[in-house]
Parts: sequence; C-alpha cells; structure tokens
Amino acid sequence: MRKIICLFILGFLVFSCKTDKKNEIDTSNVSIDLKVYRFDIDFYSASETTLPKIKKKYPLLFPHDNDSVWVNKINNKDEQELFIEVQKKYSDIKEQEQKLEALFKHVKYYNQKFVAPVVITMLTNIDYENRVVYNGDFMLISLDCYLGETHEFYNDYPKYIKQNNTANHIIVDAANKIINVQLPPNTERSFVNKMIYEGKKLYLLDRYLPNESDKNKIGYASEKLDWAVNSEEDIWRYFIERDLLYSTDSKLSKRFLDVAPFSKFYSGEDNLSPGRIGAWIGWQIVRSYMQNNDVSLQELLLKKGDEIFKKSKYKPKR
Repeated sequence: MRKIICLFILGFLVFSCKTDKKNEIDTSNVSIDLKVYRFDIDFYSASETTLPKIKKKYPLLFPHDNDSVWVNKINNKDEQELFIEVQKKYSDIKEQEQKLEALFKHVKYYNQKFVAPVVITMLTNIDYENRVVYNGDFMLISLDCYLGETHEFYNDYPKYIKQNNTANHIIVDAANKIINVQLPPNTERSFVNKMIYEGKKLYLLDRYLPNESDKNKIGYASEKLDWAVNSEEDIWRYFIERDLLYSTDSKLSKRFLDVAPFSKFYSGEDNLSPGRIGAWIGWQIVRSYMQNNDVSLQELLLKKGDEIFKKSKYKPKR
C-alpha cells in the first residue's frame, strides 16, 4: 500500500510539473519597445506657462484648446490632493514597468503581430470602470485606482471592488484589456459556452502572466478562492442537476458570470461564495481541455465552446 501511495504521489507531481511547464516560456529573445510616460506628473506639475509643452507632448489627452479649463484642473485642490497621494505610492514605477515589459513579451511570444502600446500613466478621479484603457496603440493606466484596498479614498467602495484596487492588480487589468481585444466576441447563448468564453480569458492570463497567483488573476479574496476550490464538485453538481449548462436564460450571467460580491445559488451560504463562479468553472474546463489536447493558444481562441467542453474531459476536483 505504501508503494502504491508513493507512486501515486510521484505521478501527481510529474503531472503537475508538466502542467505548470506549459506556461513557462523563454521570452529572452523576444524584442519589444517599451515606452512609459508619466502624464500624471507632467500635467499636475505644470503651470499656465508650461502647459503648451504638455499639450504638445500629449495631444491625445487634450480634446479641446480651452487652456483655462486645464489650468483650473491643475490647480484644483481635490485633484492636487489626489496627485499627492498617488505620488506617495507611485513616485517610482520601475516594478510596474518591469511587469508590463514581461507581459508584452509574453503576448508577442504567442502573437508575433503584437506591438507594445505606448503606456501613459494618469489620474481620472478614480474612474473605476476605465482603470485601464487600451486601443492597440496606447494604454492609459489610472494610478489613482490602485492606491490599496484600505486607502481612505475607497471607503465607500464595497469590499469585492476595493480588494482589487492594489498595485498588484495593475498588470492583471492591463492583460485583460489586451485579451478583450484579441478574443473574438462570443456569439453563443448557452450558459456552458458563456462559462468557457470567460474561461478562455482567464486561461490567457495563465499564459501571459505565469507568475501571478490565481487569486490575483480572477480578483478573489483568499478565502473566496479557497471556497471555490473546495466547492468545485458541489458547484458542478448544482449546474448539472438543474440543467443549467445548455440553458439560454440571460439571468444566469448575472447570477454566476458578472462581477458581484457573491454568486447566487439561492442558498443560505451564498455570501461565502465569490462572484463570477461560472467564470472560475469555465477556467477549469479550459485548463482541462489544454491539458488533454495538443492545441496552440491561437487555435484555442477560435475553438467553439461546445468542442472545448466535449474534449476537455473535465471532472471537478473532489
């Protein structure tokens, strides 16, 4: 019996190593041109006299020529306070630059046509919905949205939102914006296809950010991730027993796929669950598919959800 257990453990470790190494790639020969500009510093340190130089340097960020509006914005007490708080945390962003460089190299490794965007840091008065904006050529990062989950500026935010207002989440948001552009839109209406579509996005994070934790990639608190891992079999059984997989009920997205404080199983323990649990299950399905099929990352993006599900050999962990 002891020998059998030892062999099982050895086999598990070997399998785990193979799974992990699929995401470990050598990007040392991948060349990218990283350009990062600190608009937040240049703008909020400017004056009426120096403003024309700033406008010339960043024409994209000045939609009109009314200088008085920009001067008032620079001198606004609340915005200057926000700028000071951002500088306390981000006077030096070398760590973020290194992570962005690694991200862009990983993206280019898998897609040779990718060109690193010009990165511009800025302040947006904590515009949470647009923390990172990406259009292929430029990536705008609002540093005031990443001051830390306990910062007083976020006191009115719910916990499930502000827990991702951290420096560690900048790179995840940046990667997600790139993924949203790369991944063809989902046209399938069934719940399982929607789960797998979200799972594709999270699997791309596995490849693009191999050193980031699952917790950071999906944006869960540690205890919520633990709940998901420990409850995987129960979650899957719930979906199966209620015939939800091929349901086209749009309410399922709100219950299990949208960002929320918890998922809605309509049980007394819902508050223990994280939101987006359907996306987390979709992630596990896609991971299983990639482990059991010889498919490139680019091929994965084009695969239909039904095919991925059928060939995934997915079995929830007990």
